[in-house]
Amino acid sequence: MPAWISGRAIAGIHRLHSLIHMQTSFLPQMLDGVRVLDLSRVLAGPWAGQLLADYGADVIKVERPGSGDDTRAWGPPWWGEGTDRVAAYFLCANRGKRSLAIDIASPEGISQVRELALEADILIENYKVGQLAKYGLDAASLQAINPRLIYCSITGYGQDGPLSHKAGYDFAIQAEAGLMSITGDKGGEPQKVGVAVTDLFTGMYATVAILAALRHAERTGEGQHVDMALLDTQVAMLANLGSNYLVSGKTPGRAGNAHQNIVPYQVFEVMAPPGAAPGSRDHLILAVGNDGQFAKFCAVAGCPELAQDPRYALNADRVRHRATLVPLLEGILKTRTKADWLAALEAAKVPCGAINTLSEVFVDPQVEARGMVQSWQHPVKPDLKLVASPIKMSRTPVRQDLPPPMLGQHTAEVLTEVLGWSAEQLGPLRGKGVI
Repeated sequence: MPAWISGRAIAGIHRLHSLIHMQTSFLPQMLDGVRVLDLSRVLAGPWAGQLLADYGADVIKVERPGSGDDTRAWGPPWWGEGTDRVAAYFLCANRGKRSLAIDIASPEGISQVRELALEADILIENYKVGQLAKYGLDAASLQAINPRLIYCSITGYGQDGPLSHKAGYDFAIQAEAGLMSITGDKGGEPQKVGVAVTDLFTGMYATVAILAALRHAERTGEGQHVDMALLDTQVAMLANLGSNYLVSGKTPGRAGNAHQNIVPYQVFEVMAPPGAAPGSRDHLILAVGNDGQFAKFCAVAGCPELAQDPRYALNADRVRHRATLVPLLEGILKTRTKADWLAALEAAKVPCGAINTLSEVFVDPQVEARGMVQSWQHPVKPDLKLVASPIKMSRTPVRQDLPPPMLGQHTAEVLTEVLGWSAEQLGPLRGKGVI
């Protein structure tokens, strides 16, 4: 390469080669050519980065040398052995990415991240408000050198307000934003949801916002700062119950597995199957969504008179008379087994369902038919099985070529490809522990 060609020109050539390779090696993807710096850790930010990777973006996960993303150590269970092992938790949110291990607290590391930001379209971070400013890696500093950069900050409470300084955690936000007050058995203690739904929804909302900002940047050349807060997301996720409160002024309580606005829409106990151990209990869900479905249910259940009873004919009446209707239905549903009920109700097109364990979910014929388990060739141990992306698109399928990376697996590759660095330039950084 002639000496007069700059490092940035070399980086551009590398990037062009990379894009050509991506276009010819895989089916076309929506975000081919889009580069993302993912400085986030744990779940909400990595979830957004993973979604962008699914769509074909080149997502570079920037991690601390030595330890990396916190969730790499959140086991058991583990994938792999010894020092190469990684927690299953990490694997769930980091497919499709390349890992760059670099110390952003060092002057050299800061310089490299700033150079990478020049070549990026999107940056995702979930540091405390103001924490990256001391390194010159905040939105204002990076957009000053790259005005088209979309800079997405994910925090617990947002970039402003009296709690903006506070660290945010999914569990705490579920409590503070009201979700736990409406989750759990009536009269029981408040419950969190079994997975970190506030983190996951924030990652989803962040992805939607980033894609909208990307469209704006394509039209105008102008980037923007996307301010995502777990608290805001969870308040928005209150959905119909938030609206119920604002309309009625009445604070909803916990209703267990029942629905606040629809009856009957809950878990019911049914007869245990033949041969079950004494005292065994079995259950199903009944999810009647309208008056016609209720009439069909009553016909299947042998109680058509309930659908004609003025207390129960309309959903609004069923909600008002929940306390008398539900005990009647509980008695009826205990007269037949789950298999009998499911067969009869599905034939009548009454919404219902079994309550499956995860071992049952992953062998369910529909789950298998939809390809919701995917095998990857992981560098530590082959045949890694992960939950697949649920996105099915006819013209631009999601990418399936990069398993969750080992810590620093792509450090040299990224710095060489994106910034045009040579092996001689990388050596001193390794010696100092910067990479």
